[in-house]
Amino acid sequence: MDEISNKKIHVLALPSPLQGHINPMVHFSKCLVSRRVNVTIFTLDFVCMSMLSDCNGSLINIESIPHDESPPNGNIDDLLEWYQVQITNNFRAIVEKFSDVKVLIFDSLASWIIDLAHQLGLKVAAFSPIPCAPSAIYYHMHPETSKIPLDGSTLSLPSLPLLEKEDLPSFVYQHRDLHPTIARLFFGLTINLKKADWLLFNTFDVLENEVINWLRTQYSIKTIGPTFLTMYLDKQLKDVKENGLSPSGETCIKWLDLREIGSVIYVSFGSLASLGEKQMKELASGLLMTNCYFLWIVRTSEVHKLPKEFMSKLSKKGLIVNWCAQLDVLAHKSVGCFFTHCGWNSTLESLSLGVPMVGMPQWADEPTNVKFIMDIWQTGIRVKAGKDGIITREVIASSIKEIMEGGKGVMLKENAIKWKQLAKEAINEGGSSNKNIEEFIQSLYTK
Repeated sequence: MDEISNKKIHVLALPSPLQGHINPMVHFSKCLVSRRVNVTIFTLDFVCMSMLSDCNGSLINIESIPHDESPPNGNIDDLLEWYQVQITNNFRAIVEKFSDVKVLIFDSLASWIIDLAHQLGLKVAAFSPIPCAPSAIYYHMHPETSKIPLDGSTLSLPSLPLLEKEDLPSFVYQHRDLHPTIARLFFGLTINLKKADWLLFNTFDVLENEVINWLRTQYSIKTIGPTFLTMYLDKQLKDVKENGLSPSGETCIKWLDLREIGSVIYVSFGSLASLGEKQMKELASGLLMTNCYFLWIVRTSEVHKLPKEFMSKLSKKGLIVNWCAQLDVLAHKSVGCFFTHCGWNSTLESLSLGVPMVGMPQWADEPTNVKFIMDIWQTGIRVKAGKDGIITREVIASSIKEIMEGGKGVMLKENAIKWKQLAKEAINEGGSSNKNIEEFIQSLYTK
């Protein structure tokens, strides 16, 4: 790169409006900036507000588009459709404003932007914030082309372990009618991503080796993850802080500092999952039954579901807050287990920081993620619901104890440490993801 070392290329980055998709895009943008790439993230004002704390002080430029009407509230399909209209209507003006930009990096859920970007003379890189395994399942199970029956029988798909119905992304069989827009966007990736000039996955080679090798027979892909880990470990930028929904997680860290090594259960279900009141009660009771310390993240909108008798017993063993610095919590020596919905960000962070998991998937790619957590990576276990759809306190408590009290937990913790090391190797100099990022940057100048 000697001949181009004195000039920077400028790229646009378009995130999805979903919090779990925003974070990895910001992390990757920081990584590019640290390697002499100018990055402008463009989005709408309401999305920008959730990014400011993480981008504040960095060299990332944010171009925020104002909007007179408020975004749809409460329905993810309506939000995604509204976002598409707003971005599409403003995209040409953004490209004209930043005339030096030749490349667009977009969240793969926004693949509708590809044709317009190409019309405006841009090369496009699709950034996938979900892993390769569910992406391969969407490829095989496309509702318009797949002849694979969903009759409850075990599925055998190329490069994937044997899958039960409960292991499939929820849009394959459960939420397709409930969320038709987001299901259409995910299944549409099968065709749309073939149009992209690059396809980047937030994973690393050894983590999904077989499915990555298979996907490379269909697409030209590069694994570049874990995107958060480069900046979190290397401390290459001054503003390396946890990405989140609140300015401070100091209370959590001080509380964790008082606990013994590996003694705390960390509980979080991300920014979208919402448990019913009965399930919240069972989870609360299950946590108390373990007799372990626990740190539980409960969003403000969910607090009313907590049983009153649980709150009165909380002070002895638990701490409930509405936000924490998740990376700092998972990296803390007192955390011995992560009770999680198995969203990809949380899964990848837990793997990369060496924390075993109890998985309670809710929707989207989470059932597939927990399948790999249990059977492929062997760093956790899944709690299963009864016939009424509720996971009981007894199941919750016994699953947590299985990790926290030895036996199988010892093996799971050893495997978690192994994956922690492998994740670090992937992003270190000479590692697979590090090489792929360098190759991607090099190609920005030549493609």
